[in-house]
Amino acid sequence: MYILDSSLFIGHGVNRECYVHPENSALCIKVVVGHGGKRETRIEKSAYKHLEKRGISWELLSRFHGTVSTNKGLGVVFELIRDRDGSISKPLRQYIHTPEQTALHRDGLSRAFSHLKTYLFSEEIITSPLKAKNIVYQQTTDTGGKLVIIDNVGNTDFIPICNYLSWAAQRKIHRRWKRFELRLKTRYAHNPILQHMIAQWDQAAMI
Repeated sequence: MYILDSSLFIGHGVNRECYVHPENSALCIKVVVGHGGKRETRIEKSAYKHLEKRGISWELLSRFHGTVSTNKGLGVVFELIRDRDGSISKPLRQYIHTPEQTALHRDGLSRAFSHLKTYLFSEEIITSPLKAKNIVYQQTTDTGGKLVIIDNVGNTDFIPICNYLSWAAQRKIHRRWKRFELRLKTRYAHNPILQHMIAQWDQAAMI
């Protein structure tokens, strides 16, 4: 059984807490703390099992490494995304919260957004609604990086046809991405640099 304490704590969501794996700093362990956490974990485990069978690229998705026993209950183990300097990659929301922060990484973020969109469609990754808190910006060079999804992967549909029909998956991913853009526009309306970036994506999509 692994002992998780405050020295290993990374952060928390509504239903789960995340800790650095005590024996492997390249991994993290998520444990349930909220009422909806068990369902969230069950959906996620099923989704990752399906993705493993399909043999997808894990380039922009934190990989699942099974379950373990901890002092806080059952834990699910994932790849821990780190920047090239070894620090834990920060959530996207920290890079778009202010115009000043976005300006520092504008070109890298713009390329990373485009790459993530292409990745989701090409690998047909179904997620719950995309949110800036569930995506990290992994800085891989001085001028750029990758947006990596670390949470909320899986299809919650009662009949998950998107898991088996490509056209249905493509339609769902399109809807998810448009809602993601709208959420960014609304929540970060105070950030003109981000707004301009989103407008450029829309223009490019129309060409």
